[in-house]
Amino acid sequence: MSGNRETREPAHSIRVKIYYEDTDAGGVVYYANYLRYMERARMDFFEERGVDVLGAHGEGLSYVVTRVDIRYRRPVRLGEVLQVSTEVAELGRATMTLRHLVRRDDTLCAEATVTLACADGRGRPRRLPPDVKRLAPPPPEGF
Repeated sequence: MSGNRETREPAHSIRVKIYYEDTDAGGVVYYANYLRYMERARMDFFEERGVDVLGAHGEGLSYVVTRVDIRYRRPVRLGEVLQVSTEVAELGRATMTLRHLVRRDDTLCAEATVTLACADGRGRPRRLPPDVKRLAPPPPEGF
């Protein structure tokens, strides 16, 4: 990720405190737990913006993770508090890519892009609903 993206104001952020259950034998957050934190942040992000994920699920639509690209930069330890931010990076017809930054104070500890596909009950791609389409990021500066 470029330096500009790391310092950009996040679209949404949640606080995560690290408990013993989050860590490995060395007292460092187990790598897969970052995905759980990002999932929580995504759900709060959608809810805050009026995207009805549970309603879509009830109508037979789901958002399936199709790709995760994560980079771990600094270890996080027991008792520390993180901010996990979420913003929309890109929207397609049936997919959306979100950017997550995980920070401890001003230190970037992890960053990820997560691509989700909208799918029906049989796993076939479906167009993103209007409540998701309106989350499109602003055009790049200069446009």
